Amino acid sequence: MASEPKKLWGGRFSGATDPLMEAFNESIHFDRRMYAADIQGSQAYARELSRQGILTPAEQATLDSGLLAVKEEWASGVFELKPGDEDIHTANERRLGELVGEVAGKLHTGRSRNDQVATDMRLWLLEEVTKTVAFLRDLVGALVHRADTDIDALMPGYTHLQRAQPIRWSHLLLSYAFWFQQDAMRLEQFVPRVSQLPLGSGALAGNPFQVDREALAKELGFASVAPNSLYGTSDRDFVAEFLFHCSMVMLHISRLAEDLIIYSSAEFGFVQLADAYSTGSSLMPQKKNPDSLELLRGKCGRVFGAMSGFMMTYKGLPSTYNKDMQEDKEPMFDAVDTLSGSLRITTAVIATLKIRTNRMRESLTGDMLATDLAEYLVRKGVPFRKTHHISGAAVKMAEDRGCQISDLSVADLKTLHESFEDDVLGVWDFEKSVDNRCSVGGTSRKTVVAQIEQLKQWLA
Repeated sequence: MASEPKKLWGGRFSGATDPLMEAFNESIHFDRRMYAADIQGSQAYARELSRQGILTPAEQATLDSGLLAVKEEWASGVFELKPGDEDIHTANERRLGELVGEVAGKLHTGRSRNDQVATDMRLWLLEEVTKTVAFLRDLVGALVHRADTDIDALMPGYTHLQRAQPIRWSHLLLSYAFWFQQDAMRLEQFVPRVSQLPLGSGALAGNPFQVDREALAKELGFASVAPNSLYGTSDRDFVAEFLFHCSMVMLHISRLAEDLIIYSSAEFGFVQLADAYSTGSSLMPQKKNPDSLELLRGKCGRVFGAMSGFMMTYKGLPSTYNKDMQEDKEPMFDAVDTLSGSLRITTAVIATLKIRTNRMRESLTGDMLATDLAEYLVRKGVPFRKTHHISGAAVKMAEDRGCQISDLSVADLKTLHESFEDDVLGVWDFEKSVDNRCSVGGTSRKTVVAQIEQLKQWLA
């Protein structure tokens, strides 16, 4: 009968592991994606052990070539998992031993899977954050390009989903561009907190072989060294923070998706999604459903759930490492996959959708200029609180007559206040209304162009 494969921790135990527990305990099916980070950390650690005299130069060279061979097997898809490969560290060390022999057993000197896995996760996440920021910049670029191209399009701006004031379509797109810019900047500010090296912390108490952790950090590209070994092995704040940042990005994607779902409906008809990002109905031939946007909106909840679920696991742990922490990886991996896919789909939707400027214009109604009417009187010296009530009375007059406020005559308006003159008719101009909003951040052509240039400079 074949003996059970040796485990990294097996010396203390004489009984076999229950196969159910074996499956329950293993994480190789998801943490295998960190194989490159695990090997990178092991190569650096072997070089440091050689500098400290634990390995001879020949042994270090043997381990380095063996680790490269293991990495190539993973990269080419020929790495063969075997029973007992409970995680990526165990699998790599087992295969390394098969390739180079007993010297592989020296690699773990002074190192624990506790500091090893924390190092792997941070290395892996640093690369993924860089990719995520690039995807965010692509999305901002697509929004800026559309804002630049579509700058002449006017549409209703909404509050409480009720028509409020006319705005530029570009102004709306840029509001999301600035949100996504902030998301990218938050992730960049997050990097130094991920870029702390745990390696050299051991299981919890530190490393007894005088490894130079500063040198290890420099070699692996970390900005700093985790300053406390208990903290180094058990900190997962970086996972929680990353999940929060992912949640914020998905929140912004979800809000953009909701706007576009509404605006693509027949009731609005402002935008039309490309066929590539829409689906039909299995029963109703006329349907064109915005499934890409609905999935984006739905996947926001998935990432929120990953964050809240992990926080509930993390909150009750005693120091330092506990097996509960194995539950840190799947939420992180899933958030990365969900977010990267969502950002690319959102970018493609923005780049390919069509706008219907005629429907946007048709939805602009005179009552949306009621504020402009009040501001007309302000420029005549009437206090705004009074002009607000006067303009409201004009709205009521038009409603009672079943007409638009812009259909009221100058004589009608004079019955509300003597300051109305013939030039009040100039108020009923949507272009003028929009271009009056010319303070920084406003919806005028001048200020929208300035916002576009601001974002272009950031993207450059």
